[in-house]
Amino acid sequence: MKKLALLLTGIILLWVAQAQQLDPVKWTYSVKETSATEAELVFSAKLDPGWHLYSQYTDPNGPLAIEFTFVDSKDYKRVGKVAEPKPHEEKDEIFQCVVKSFSGNVAFRQKIQRLSDKDFTVKGTVSYQLCNDGSCIAPEDHDFAFKVPGAKAEAAEETEAADTAAAALAELADTTGQDSLVATVEEPAEDSVPEKKKQSLLVIFLLAIGGGILTMFTPCVFPMIPMTVNFFMHNSDDKRKNRRQAWLFGFSIVFIFAVLGAVLALIFGPEALYFIGTHWLPNLIFFVIFFVFALSFFGLFEIKMPEKWINSSDEQADKGGWLAPFFIALTTVLVSFSCTGPILGAALVGLTTSSTDRWVSLVTMLGFGIGFALPFTLLAMFPQALKNMKSGSWLNTVKVSFAFLELAFGLKFLQMADLYCNWGLLPRDVYLALWIVIFGMLGFYLLGKLRFKGDDEVKEIGTLRLFLAIGVLSFTVWMIPGLWGAPLKGISGFLPPMESQSFNIEKIVAENTPVVSAGTVQVGQLPADRKYADKLHVPLGFEAFFDLEEAKAYARQQGKPVFIDFTGKTCANCREMEHYVWTDPEVKRLLNEEFIMCSLYADENTIELPESEWVTDQKGHVLKTLGRKNLNYQKTAFNMNAQPYYVIVDADGKVLTKENYKYDRDVDKFVGWLNEGIANYKK
Repeated sequence: MKKLALLLTGIILLWVAQAQQLDPVKWTYSVKETSATEAELVFSAKLDPGWHLYSQYTDPNGPLAIEFTFVDSKDYKRVGKVAEPKPHEEKDEIFQCVVKSFSGNVAFRQKIQRLSDKDFTVKGTVSYQLCNDGSCIAPEDHDFAFKVPGAKAEAAEETEAADTAAAALAELADTTGQDSLVATVEEPAEDSVPEKKKQSLLVIFLLAIGGGILTMFTPCVFPMIPMTVNFFMHNSDDKRKNRRQAWLFGFSIVFIFAVLGAVLALIFGPEALYFIGTHWLPNLIFFVIFFVFALSFFGLFEIKMPEKWINSSDEQADKGGWLAPFFIALTTVLVSFSCTGPILGAALVGLTTSSTDRWVSLVTMLGFGIGFALPFTLLAMFPQALKNMKSGSWLNTVKVSFAFLELAFGLKFLQMADLYCNWGLLPRDVYLALWIVIFGMLGFYLLGKLRFKGDDEVKEIGTLRLFLAIGVLSFTVWMIPGLWGAPLKGISGFLPPMESQSFNIEKIVAENTPVVSAGTVQVGQLPADRKYADKLHVPLGFEAFFDLEEAKAYARQQGKPVFIDFTGKTCANCREMEHYVWTDPEVKRLLNEEFIMCSLYADENTIELPESEWVTDQKGHVLKTLGRKNLNYQKTAFNMNAQPYYVIVDADGKVLTKENYKYDRDVDKFVGWLNEGIANYKK
């Protein structure tokens, strides 16, 4: 009996050991709540030493890939596919192919949208193959079950509004080329809804303040500094009056943004802000404003209000009046809309349907107004310190220098109106020629070679003035190669598109040099009769469709995904992405070889659509131009109306990436995003 017991024990132990060898991996399952309506299912695998688990996307000729199967349920909806970490890749001698494997500890993640407000269970199975140095096994399928809490409907509405506004504010930070200001807003499940609301609004408010400050460095806002300083410089004799006017100036900016801006967005919608930022008429008005101010700064005339207004303004100023600072603030806000309008429009898309959303939009506009006004208010108070400095003709030098800058930056608005209407007044080379002359004259002026009304003769040049002249003249010389097609990446956001250049050495070389590259879509290989190809263009070295349905049909034929480029003729950041990111060799290779490109111009409203292609938007408006149709598609499909904006879809229009790509000049990040779309397309 004793021997029999030992024999049975040995058999049992051997059976247990063999059973463990048959499945040398331990699975644990957990649920991570990411928002009020979404959750993340985490599959954690712990493999025994020496064993490997294989990626979902390993070579079909290799070992069996891991596969997750979910039981359908009305309680949830999967968001995308199961995500996995980066696998180890190497050539396997047994399978004679490159295999992608995991070892040690590895976690797979599946996002879901919770459709039920009650707790539910997500069930399914996971199947896989395991290999070590000498053998491979395929254990039985593992059943999994995740217990998921139900969605919190009221909190979900609040979180969605906050996330949407925060994402739009990230666009604002991107406009300046800065790192994103937006952090993830996590809300503990135990918090009450009112407390969540307070936290969300506070985060949005703080982000909006930061965004307002950052817009100071955008091309449309920075040139407004001369106007502000010049106005308050004339009133610097009375310190008390100047301080009061500076504060009233700042308060006026906040008032305009928080009240008029919010009312504009809530009543007329984001389209009104987009109109101000892109349409030819407001841009032409902004150019006239800059041009008139420049002539005034040059000393041609002095801008004065009617005597009645001046007397009334002086009387109000003595009593704490607000008229003059308010008008300067109004001009500042209106001109800045060319850059901030589309961004604020993006922040307000989808936030005008409920009372909660209205609060979010108002808080966003209020915070943005405060952040925008803060630097201007400090600059408005700055002339008080000028009194302590040595006075003289240097004040006139500052004013005339500002006049040159006003003239140069004013051309930006004229070229935006020119691009919108296809006038052809300011192609890139003409624009650059004007800038070269303007900044060259500024350099000579700083050296004392030019004199204007109010200037004293320059008998000696100070150190600061000398270095400013060196900087300006160096910048002038640096721009000269741009006349022959040099990209000039540092100012690409200010310049008209390269396609408008009449003489471009790079283009001439490219058109006359045969290129052999297997699998690459070279210029001229796409159908010549593509819609709008005679009127719209993409950067040199790329080929694109300008109609989405055409692009998807061609993509289905070629077996490739579609890279959608939401762009604009007047979009400065679009030009920066094209010059800084698209020109990278790896980015250019991927876009040309792996995708069918489709550029959708959101501000091209000179191209009338045939009646069969008219679109009716959600408000019942009939959209009859190409730009309005494209912009409506971007807003309704992706809840975004700011450009640039990039989306990767398959031939059926299904989005292939976890997130779409906004303005970000990080080349490695853009390459990773493109590869994500390629990998998901090939699944």
